[in-house]
Amino acid sequence: MAERKVPLRKCTGCGQMKEKRELVRVVRSKEGEVSLDLVGKKPGRGAYICRDKNCLKLARKAKRIERALDCTISPELYDIMEKEIEND
Repeated sequence: MAERKVPLRKCTGCGQMKEKRELVRVVRSKEGEVSLDLVGKKPGRGAYICRDKNCLKLARKAKRIERALDCTISPELYDIMEKEIEND
């Protein structure tokens, strides 16, 4: 039986290539709303980040998620994302 190809994605925080299911997807919808997609099925432009607070801090400091999604993200939204990653 042939082995399935495992999709890899790059973390916007640390820059490491990891399996897609190990990462959390941050999504910008057509309306411009930014949210976390823990399942990976929401429609829209996506960026991936590790399930680690340090990776989120690195991405926040360098504004990598904002660049990947081509939008600005409020500090309150980063705080919400941090809490959701902690609870996951």
